[in-house]
Amino acid sequence: MGRIVLITGGARSGKSSFALEEALKYSGKRVFIATALALDAEMTARIRNHRKERGENFATIEEPLDIISCLKGLKEDVAVVVVDCLTVWLGNLFHQSAKNEKAVSQQVDRLCNGLTTIERELILVTNEVGFGIIPENQIARLYRDMLGFLNRKIAAQAAEVYCCLCGIPVRIKG
Repeated sequence: MGRIVLITGGARSGKSSFALEEALKYSGKRVFIATALALDAEMTARIRNHRKERGENFATIEEPLDIISCLKGLKEDVAVVVVDCLTVWLGNLFHQSAKNEKAVSQQVDRLCNGLTTIERELILVTNEVGFGIIPENQIARLYRDMLGFLNRKIAAQAAEVYCCLCGIPVRIKG
């Protein structure tokens, strides 16, 4: 298994910027796997800004659902991969499966199990959504709980885990 670094934190906490900084420390080819879909004007602008921030330093692959197949399909000369972000990926799964908890759970297990077979450096970005208010509706609570479960499983596999707070990455593991 390659080395996994997990970066978490709240919205706009500096997670993506920190992930890119860490990936730039690697020489060789860098790949950025983007999970977001441009479904509205706001998301389109965010994607455009993220692309601009990455510049020519990364080859970008847009993969909203099948991260493991994407990782397995990369050429051997890729030094590091940034996946941004697992939070959006999980939302994509909920949408695609019509909020089927069992189907989403199976895909979470597939990702976590599949990561053990990847022989390259991975930097995974996710959000910490469990610090806030308890969501009002059942689907939002299920999503929050499933993301917490996913983050715990990935953190257990990770060599390093960082939490970005107010733009400051704080190492919490490794």
